Amino acid sequence: MPYYAHIRQDENGQTIYQTVAEHLTGTAALCRKFAADFGAEADGDLMGLAHDLGKCTDAFQKRLLEGGPVVDHTTAGMLTCIKMKRPSAAACAAGHHGGLLDVGNLRTDRAGEATLSGRFKKGAEGHYLERCGESGVTLPTLPPETPERDPLKASFRTRMLYSCLVDADYLDTEQFMQGDMPRGTGDSLETLLTRLQARLNKWDNPTSELNKLRQQILRACVSAAANPKGIYTLTVPTGGGKTTSSLAFALHHAVEHGMKRVIYVVPYTSIIEQNADVFRGILGDENVLEHHSGVQFENDEENGNPDPKALAAENWDSPLVITTAVQFFESMYANRSSQCRKLHNLANSVIIFDEAQMLPLCHLMPCVAAIGALVEQFGATAVLCTATQPVLGDLIQRFAPSHAISEICPEIPFYFDKFRRVTFRQVGVLEDDVLAEQLCTHEQVLCIVNSRKAAQSIFSQLPKEGSFHLSTLMVPKHRRSVLEEIRRRLNDGLPCRVVSTSLVEAGVDIDFPSVYRELAGLDSILQAAGRCNREGKRAAEDSIVTIFCRTEKAPPLFGQAIGATNTALDNNADPASPQTMQSYFSELRKLNGSAIDKIGVIDAFERGRGGSLYPFRTIAEKFHMIDNDTRTVYIPWKDGSELIERLCDGACSKKLYRQLGQYAVQVYDKHFQALYNAGALQTADKTNGLDDRSAILCDLSLYDEKTGLSLKADSGQALFG
Repeated sequence: MPYYAHIRQDENGQTIYQTVAEHLTGTAALCRKFAADFGAEADGDLMGLAHDLGKCTDAFQKRLLEGGPVVDHTTAGMLTCIKMKRPSAAACAAGHHGGLLDVGNLRTDRAGEATLSGRFKKGAEGHYLERCGESGVTLPTLPPETPERDPLKASFRTRMLYSCLVDADYLDTEQFMQGDMPRGTGDSLETLLTRLQARLNKWDNPTSELNKLRQQILRACVSAAANPKGIYTLTVPTGGGKTTSSLAFALHHAVEHGMKRVIYVVPYTSIIEQNADVFRGILGDENVLEHHSGVQFENDEENGNPDPKALAAENWDSPLVITTAVQFFESMYANRSSQCRKLHNLANSVIIFDEAQMLPLCHLMPCVAAIGALVEQFGATAVLCTATQPVLGDLIQRFAPSHAISEICPEIPFYFDKFRRVTFRQVGVLEDDVLAEQLCTHEQVLCIVNSRKAAQSIFSQLPKEGSFHLSTLMVPKHRRSVLEEIRRRLNDGLPCRVVSTSLVEAGVDIDFPSVYRELAGLDSILQAAGRCNREGKRAAEDSIVTIFCRTEKAPPLFGQAIGATNTALDNNADPASPQTMQSYFSELRKLNGSAIDKIGVIDAFERGRGGSLYPFRTIAEKFHMIDNDTRTVYIPWKDGSELIERLCDGACSKKLYRQLGQYAVQVYDKHFQALYNAGALQTADKTNGLDDRSAILCDLSLYDEKTGLSLKADSGQALFG
């Protein structure tokens, strides 16, 4: 009898069988195709043909056909690859279901330990390979794998091979179990370029001075697209049209070099939503995949109507993907199949890192290492796109030594001077009451501060009429409705005084005649300045950005950034000058010293960790772009009440949790505990869909329509009344 890999029931109730040989050859064909993008066809072929050899056993057939006990079917494929001296393929075969393991230490790990070395010893001692029958496939004859001298490079290659295998395995299984699915539904990049060009043709012959400058930047991007693949910067001042210009570079460059797709990596979902709307308007909805926590797919797979976007999100099989930095970089260091499936589709792609200065300093080294690997090893082109370019040359030299950084639009000082739309004013320390008085002298003004507590304090001293507060203590749906009212009043010339935290600094399209910014990082100050005279309708000398300090000390998070800003602005340096920004980032790097790899990712792969080599699982569990030191409080605000009722009834689903994200506030542990002690929270029990890091606010008097969730940030006590 043949060995079977999968079975299913057809519409008549008949059992349909897929043999192991059919599954292995189908997976190998896909895996080889995926790995060809970085010259690893042989490993792709071997992994595909070997990964499920462990299904050729009586024990697995009993499991599949009779519902017998779970058996290990991955170790045999691993042993096969080790026997052929292809350790990277072996690691991938071993982890194609449970995730890439730490390789461990072959000398010290015992049989059965949760490492690749422990798995190997257990498999060898248990004669796993000898238990397997004939699969019906012929394995290729390959030379031993050439050892990579740089273990960090080897780790990226292994993870990329793993991506090829798990995606190929899933797709072949899906094809057998469910038939043809609506995958790969987007248009070619050549078609998208034609659509973009048709849109750009309408903008020819600009009349205004600013539009003429934007056209020059656009032409520089199109011209640079013919240059070789590599690492580029696109340093464009706010208002210079970098979204459309970067898209023009990306599509022209991808078509010129036969590349697969364009990927935008963005720090905030608010920027993603704005950019995605622009891209959809130009390229068509079906060609743009938004992938982040806030997006909801209309997936009805149970009724045979899977959403092509939901399928594309699994492996980023779309012409243009726009995602968050969290999703992107955590996937680059992941070990689980669900996160790694997409990685092979980064190879031979154009990757735009929008607002590149937002890469977190504590993870700067592993982020740049990932960018370097994609360019150096996997044929990608990376573009660091921002008005406030960080200083990364030394790290790029380390992790992508054969690719120097090139600027796409080299006449940077000229454009920054031409796009100057504000005048900066430094006023030193302002008491909150004095600051509030100054804000009241403006009909329309934005004030940005460094903490939620400061925002509430200053807002409380403003007149109620025409004053607004924005912070992450308000649920996203609430903030969005307030922003709509702010935009309406700005457009109608009505009084509009806004006090906000930094959440409005990037990706929020608002235009104030005056902005006040509490001293912070220089990049934050310039982002705040981008909310002043945004449309260039007023003279720069009449559009004042006031930099001030508060008497209350800034949160520790801002300490080094403020120190670097003070140094950069010494001797009355121009805050908007690119040279000042370079000085700021250089000083910030100096102040931060070696603390640009918080959990030691690079050292762990270059030297091992705790005696374990290639600690894939350990690093995946520890690497988080955003520290998870907050808890979620769901607020039954307006339509959120119905969603929360469904959660309490146990109706849990990914879609419900995504919807609930619009009615959630993140709070620190001490705030969470204070609310809990006050009896204001409903926490997890057996009947609801909460976990131990989330709760529901059951005292709505603590949620204010103006300021959101009421907290005393300094003591962590809930405010009543």
